[in-house]
Amino acid sequence: MQDKKVCVVGLGYVGLPLAAVCASKGYEVTGFDTDEKKLEKIKAGKSPFREEFLEELLPKVKIKAAHDINDIKNQDIYLICVPTPVDEKYLPDLSPVIGASQMVAENMSKGALVVLESTVNPGVSEDVVLPIFEKAGFQIGKDFHLSHCPERVNPGDPKWNVGNIPRVVGSIEEEGLRRTKEFYKSIVDAEIMAMESIREAEAVKILENSFRDVNIAFVNELAMSLSKLGIDVTNVIKGASTKPYAFMAHWPSCGVGGHCIPVDPYYMIEKGKEYNFDHKFLKTARNINNHMPFYTVELLQDLLNNIEKNIKGAKIGVLGVSYKANVGDLRESPALVIIEDLKNRGAEVIIYDPYIPQLSTVESVEKLLADSEAVILATNHKELEAITADDFARNNVRVVVDGKNCLDKKTIRARGVIYAGIGR
Repeated sequence: MQDKKVCVVGLGYVGLPLAAVCASKGYEVTGFDTDEKKLEKIKAGKSPFREEFLEELLPKVKIKAAHDINDIKNQDIYLICVPTPVDEKYLPDLSPVIGASQMVAENMSKGALVVLESTVNPGVSEDVVLPIFEKAGFQIGKDFHLSHCPERVNPGDPKWNVGNIPRVVGSIEEEGLRRTKEFYKSIVDAEIMAMESIREAEAVKILENSFRDVNIAFVNELAMSLSKLGIDVTNVIKGASTKPYAFMAHWPSCGVGGHCIPVDPYYMIEKGKEYNFDHKFLKTARNINNHMPFYTVELLQDLLNNIEKNIKGAKIGVLGVSYKANVGDLRESPALVIIEDLKNRGAEVIIYDPYIPQLSTVESVEKLLADSEAVILATNHKELEAITADDFARNNVRVVVDGKNCLDKKTIRARGVIYAGIGR
């Protein structure tokens, strides 16, 4: 291999699996992160977060876990895998990308390949990242190469991981593109598609996640509408799914979370403003999906009205806090918004998540059910999906709001428990 030493900057849900896969393919890997507790676990061959694929691979590979910037000098390839969040006003925050780029520019040698994996809007690589390296004295195409390969991970997925998901790559010049494509071909057992420009590669990830956000918003809106007609939207979606072409099922829920779907559209919305373009569709989708946690709490109050009960002063159990099933990830989790809204309305909130014990107020599902008058299921962990109608009835839980539509509606209602899902 032309390139033998790889430095991964940022050892989170993207960077750490990528570092492990690189090491498994024979690269000499240095992983840089500022979280020393995380680094200690990695040094011991343990994953700092629950991910079956990673937990199996980490003990088998060697990664130099570093927090000293001197350890990242003289690498052949730098993979920047830092967060790209939005602030409280939903404005893109590129400070992690800028900081990581400056650190790499100050420590790399001529000839290095730099790949930005962090999700950004079209133009960031050329307009924000490239000038940092030019200011440090590096000339693109001569002293270094700059490429973009938008990350693709799906935490908790037993099939798809960074080692087998197809990737797209883009670069500023031809040699950078060739070298980037060859590198990813060496670590990923799937197709590597070369885009015609680095901006096209940046736009791919925005399209992927905006597509999902828009479709989820559509079914969320449909769920709220059909519920007024007494129609179970999940049955309607299943019916539509029998069409073998031109339909892709998306499912309503109590909100959209994670590091991508509720964030990436804002990067495109703000970029559009620079060119006097108004992304009305993306903004509408974001507004609908941001509203779903509040809709879920309102749905709870509607059900409580049936037993002449108010949220204020009620003991409300929240099952699940992470943004998706079977992972311990809190990023942009709608459950956090639900909990805050419940507390603002004066509820006594009881919380249990087997993947996030630090936010759980009780130690088990059984304890939560025993202490709660009503329950909102906000995350469909396997353990929480297994709760039965008998469990609710036995503990005198009178109202259940199923924010993930994963519980057995008919049996719960048959036991005299008031039940509603999102659109069912």
